[in-house]
Amino acid sequence: MAVGGVGSSLLLMSGVVVTVGLCRRLARRRLRSRPLLFAFLVEMFSTFQICACTNELSLLGNVEPKPHTALTLTYGFTVLHGLSLAGSTCNPCGTLQPMWGGGTSPRMGGLKIAAQFVAAVLARVFMHFIWSLEMAEPHLGALSHGCSSPMQTTEMQAFCIELLFSVVFQLAVLQAESVNPKYRVHLIALLITMLVYAGGNLTGAIFNPALAFSLHADCFYDKFLSYSLVYWLAPCLGKFLILYVFEKVLFSTWFINQEISALYCRVFDFCIK
Repeated sequence: MAVGGVGSSLLLMSGVVVTVGLCRRLARRRLRSRPLLFAFLVEMFSTFQICACTNELSLLGNVEPKPHTALTLTYGFTVLHGLSLAGSTCNPCGTLQPMWGGGTSPRMGGLKIAAQFVAAVLARVFMHFIWSLEMAEPHLGALSHGCSSPMQTTEMQAFCIELLFSVVFQLAVLQAESVNPKYRVHLIALLITMLVYAGGNLTGAIFNPALAFSLHADCFYDKFLSYSLVYWLAPCLGKFLILYVFEKVLFSTWFINQEISALYCRVFDFCIK
């Protein structure tokens, strides 16, 4: 017999968070001497937590009062993920940044991206198994929808929305690096909640290729090209745009400062003479 709605979902998601926390701690204690396996498992556990919880949150979008309940839960669990998953990116786009800058080797970056997609598949399988038991009210009929497409607009508009959201999100992450971590997590969570509110009814506002695959794998099977362009290419392109622009802006600023300093030195030398 199915039991209550939001409370049972919160209990399930809390259980996932606690279990992942224990797995991450166990991996730290036992696998420090094996960095590749350690990195793979920690990234997989962390991405599993986000994908599993977001799959469950997707069932609560119509809980009254709408959309306040869903947005509040989105904000709360985003803060929880940020606090409990420190050190993990859980997003292939985020993994590309240190690879671009040379801070992470292609081998390590590829390993983490593989872990993220493995976790996306595992989270989907796990949540579908839980839903099939129909022990909670939100799980009733959750498996009967097939491809519940989040794309409620044209492909071009969806591509532009996911690209824009990825740019805004990645820019905010870069700007927030200097903010105190205990405040940063709330700023990022607030931004994600605002983006979900602004575009969730049009594209789902996902801007995370692994999470998109976990949430809507059936849609990728049916329309692989369309969904890969919107939910894989657009976020990655947004990430590269931000990295390219920042690299150019920072280099230009440094070059201008160097020229100004050299000019000051020449003027000073002339005045002394």
